[in-house]
Amino acid sequence: MAALVIDGSAMLGFLLKDEQGEATMKALAALEKGAQVFVPAHLGEVANGRIMAERRKRVSQADLAEALGLVAALQVSNDDETTRRAWSDTTALARQYDLTIYDAAYRELAMRCGASLATSDKKLTAAAKAAGVPILA
Repeated sequence: MAALVIDGSAMLGFLLKDEQGEATMKALAALEKGAQVFVPAHLGEVANGRIMAERRKRVSQADLAEALGLVAALQVSNDDETTRRAWSDTTALARQYDLTIYDAAYRELAMRCGASLATSDKKLTAAAKAAGVPILA
């Protein structure tokens, strides 16, 4: 696998054990094999999911700190074009496939990079498949 885009649903699995689904495990395996990983500029949505899990007592601060250290060590490239494309390509994809802007950005990035997509989101999976984007899980 040459390139991979990991969406928020798969990335949360890196941080929260109860979110570790097939997409997360396959993404981890791809990372171990040296896949080039891209994420859009808005990956902060994962930080929001993380803080909400902490507030809901799904994870302790100590466990989360350990997981964040592991995630920070991942070789992930932040895509600088995501924001520029939000008002054009990404908005068009969101409208066409009834996606959030966040999910449309993952699809747009995967298409632009010729990457597979790691996601557990059903709507995003269907939209990606419609564009011929390979789904990791």
